[in-house]
Amino acid sequence: LSCLDAILFTSQNVNYMKFSLITVTYNSSVTLSDTIQSVLSQSYFNIEYIIIDGGSTDSTIEIVKKYESLFGGRMFWISEVDSGLYDAMNKGIQMATGDIIGFINSDDIIFDPKAIEKIVRCFYQNGDIDGVYSDLYYVSHTDLNKIIRYWVTGKQRPFQTGWHPAHPTFYIKRKIYEKYGLFDLDYKFAADFELMLRFTELKKIKLVYFAEPLVKMRIGGTTSKNLNNICRGNLECLQAFKKNGIKVSILYPLQRLIPKIRQFFSRSM
Repeated sequence: LSCLDAILFTSQNVNYMKFSLITVTYNSSVTLSDTIQSVLSQSYFNIEYIIIDGGSTDSTIEIVKKYESLFGGRMFWISEVDSGLYDAMNKGIQMATGDIIGFINSDDIIFDPKAIEKIVRCFYQNGDIDGVYSDLYYVSHTDLNKIIRYWVTGKQRPFQTGWHPAHPTFYIKRKIYEKYGLFDLDYKFAADFELMLRFTELKKIKLVYFAEPLVKMRIGGTTSKNLNNICRGNLECLQAFKKNGIKVSILYPLQRLIPKIRQFFSRSM
């Protein structure tokens, strides 16, 4: 299925689906303004924006308060100590009231102002689907216009082949989280992978691929900032397969790595 030839919305249908966007923060003052502004710039109006802060000690909360009024009552936030990234994400899901839930990291941006409108259009056009995923750009940490890697997710294939969506482009109906669960906090580096694996391979949710990059993700996130984290993340991916009863080759980390290496040579705007 493709959404590239999506029908135009009528004025009555444009904002009928409520969309919950969740950002997790902790001492994110350097990049958070870019993230929030990218949400504010969206053409789609019916967005509930949730910020879950882990008790930041920098100016993160001052930035949140600065932008709060610009959302006209559509921003909700909390700041309290949590048990890490995925615990905070679970809090966001539990707060969300939208029909669709998506995440945008505190150092990333939704660079296409019509991104959420396009995603909702996919749901509207394919009423029986459970989720939509798309492509993204990895960019320089200091220059959002400098593309380092173009993640082309491509059509859905088995996870065992090394394929999986980019989590910041994984937009899922709230009822799927209610039915199949949240992030597993036993995973410190790959809970997003385990959740997508569980939903897609074990529970067989129905997905649509939107073949455009919609998000710019600064390179150097928690799971890829150093070799140790990369190794631990790959180990957790193997554990995720085992936990969900899915057989996979011991060569899986290599199968997962090869497509990513190719993406470094596929950069384009």
